[in-house]
Amino acid sequence: MDFYILLGLERAATDSEIKRAYRRLARRHHPDINPGDRLAAARFRQIAEAYETLIDPERRRRYDLSGWTISETGEAAFGFEGFDFSAAEDGAAAPTFGDLFAEVLRPPEPGRGHGMPERGADLHETIAIGFEEAMRGGERRLSVVRHVACQTCRGAGTIQAGERPCARCQGVGVLKSARGHMVFSKTCPHCRGTGVHAQSRCPACGGQQVELRTETLTVALPAGLADAAIVRVAGKGHAGRHGGESGDLTLTVRVKPHPLFRRDGDDLHIAVPIAVHEAALGARIDVPAIEGTARLRVPPGTQSGQRFRLRERGAPSPRTGRRGDLVVEVRIVLPRMLDERSKELLREFGRINVDDVRRGAGDQGPARPAT
Repeated sequence: MDFYILLGLERAATDSEIKRAYRRLARRHHPDINPGDRLAAARFRQIAEAYETLIDPERRRRYDLSGWTISETGEAAFGFEGFDFSAAEDGAAAPTFGDLFAEVLRPPEPGRGHGMPERGADLHETIAIGFEEAMRGGERRLSVVRHVACQTCRGAGTIQAGERPCARCQGVGVLKSARGHMVFSKTCPHCRGTGVHAQSRCPACGGQQVELRTETLTVALPAGLADAAIVRVAGKGHAGRHGGESGDLTLTVRVKPHPLFRRDGDDLHIAVPIAVHEAALGARIDVPAIEGTARLRVPPGTQSGQRFRLRERGAPSPRTGRRGDLVVEVRIVLPRMLDERSKELLREFGRINVDDVRRGAGDQGPARPAT
């Protein structure tokens, strides 16, 4: 058969005319448009071979000279290579070949297909704990309201029922849609092509697969939690759908302030009073710590505001378990009432050391840690 006659073209046809003719005939005879029609399939192969021959300059030249052509494999080759189906036959407003096949060739959108797993949402809660509880850690019982798998349908969203025709496709198993003079068919996603339904929507969850339930959880709190710390409990958020994993429970911890200690990282700071004679002569004093008391040596000549560091007596790290330091700031406190004997001793001390305070004001060395 003459390729020009097959495509309805003159021998002087241009490339654009060849493309238009092929596009028109391909729409009409494509096997996907005519399922099971062998004559249409054979016709489409002839049209494809004619197009590939005439659109290629060298093959067209040989065909015009000899009147026939053979592909490199010895048989007619056909396909869509080298053809732009996005170009409209009658301008930008005309439907393209890709538009006509959009319904049957478009891949399903991620996350929207039937049975696609969906991860459950995270659940967020805030808890308040005391300073001592934050330092030692422990367990906390919480009541949370979360989505869990429906008990009635076991998370399936449907329950078994008597068979009945699919209401979506009227029991035929396929859905048909028209586009111009063309009709497309695709498998009904509602019944998966069976045409019948043996299941019905779960009355308890309405087909959502999950239901709200209040649960009591025991949450482990690591030692050393700081204010605004986040504790994540895996799998205790809302349940997922279609077999998806559950979300997480995220706890924001609010730690109540302590009347004595101030936290800086894993270090604890505290201010303690000392007497004049302890600062002047040196002393060993007991200072509060998160576990009882700690012994601090105050060296002679200690000044008010001087700081001492007690190693590993601070807060434990929730990540490593290593403890910070306890930083002690001493503040000299004068006695409120002095008897005559004490006053006389202070006057005598002042007469002996009349210039020592002002002369040594700028000679203070760095703070010395306790031993």
